[in-house]
Amino acid sequence: MTSWITSLWVSLPVPVLILDARDWIRDVNPAAETFLNASKRSLEGHPVWEKVFVDAPLEAAFTRVRDGQAPLFVNSIDVSVGNKKPIPCDVQIAPLMDKPNHVLVLLESRELAGRLNLAMSLKSATKSVIGMAEMLAHEIKNPLAGITGAAQLISMNARGEDLELTNLIVAETRRILKLLEQVEDFGNVRLPALKAVNIHDILDRARKSAMVGFAAHMVIEDDYDPSLPLTWADPDQLQQVFLNLLKNAAEACKSGGTLRIRTFYEFSLKVRRKDGSGASVPLQIDIIDDGPGLPQTIARDIFEPFVSGRENGTGLGLALVSKIIADHDGWIAVDSVPGRTVFRISLPVAPKQAATRPY
Repeated sequence: MTSWITSLWVSLPVPVLILDARDWIRDVNPAAETFLNASKRSLEGHPVWEKVFVDAPLEAAFTRVRDGQAPLFVNSIDVSVGNKKPIPCDVQIAPLMDKPNHVLVLLESRELAGRLNLAMSLKSATKSVIGMAEMLAHEIKNPLAGITGAAQLISMNARGEDLELTNLIVAETRRILKLLEQVEDFGNVRLPALKAVNIHDILDRARKSAMVGFAAHMVIEDDYDPSLPLTWADPDQLQQVFLNLLKNAAEACKSGGTLRIRTFYEFSLKVRRKDGSGASVPLQIDIIDDGPGLPQTIARDIFEPFVSGRENGTGLGLALVSKIIADHDGWIAVDSVPGRTVFRISLPVAPKQAATRPY
């Protein structure tokens, strides 16, 4: 390959395989190595069906592509590797013009695309909900303050059951006022003060706070990739994010359990910035608990404001987390089943000119 073709091959963010006339693997790009969880050396020279399992008869599709010398698209098939659960994918098959009977196979995860689209739509919806909530909070606070004052005046001359009722009015209006103040604070989160930071330093600070506080009843394990480069972030806001996620996990595991913090590098993941440009978010942070999991009725909307799985929860904690990560040009997702919940944060790498000045 010429240098620019080699660079393009290595940089492709989606898994691509080259198969020969017998459907044996002849080459894979780095994204395919990650997707298949195997090295290029261990894949080359093996029948593709020994390494990749699909729920559709693709052999006929390969034959059509070779005979017709035209690309073919196969939508929505399940692809699995080893013991991993199947991943819904769109498969694109194309002839390799300079190598007779060779085909190029591109695997595009529908799950990832769906999650990214959902994340983008949630950002827009969240912004609208926040704006409406801020306006309502401002308009409601004044009459509520009047109701509280009136109830306090009445309670001065009340006795027995009447006094209990006025005290209840005061307590409930104060609770509502506190919630409205949280809504206003949520809408006023400052933009991040970005700098080059070591993600593990921030995680360690959050982990230590959790161990001596709300997660003292749990075992906290870490599985860090020490080779991760610096990220471009606001350290205080990221610590707020990690503390929020760790606290949620600890509260879900009331009788104890294990919290695991994992970091790794995934170079193929990209998101779209607010200005429409693409951004690579290869730094991955998983916060994993072995609790009961999220209720399936709210799992899809858990990052929206006022959606909560806890009794008396405001539903603003994870919405705030999502907002902060979005302000960092990052991405957050959750995968939850009973016994295992994973919150994954994806962040960008610090610019080269800033990476020499770590936080």
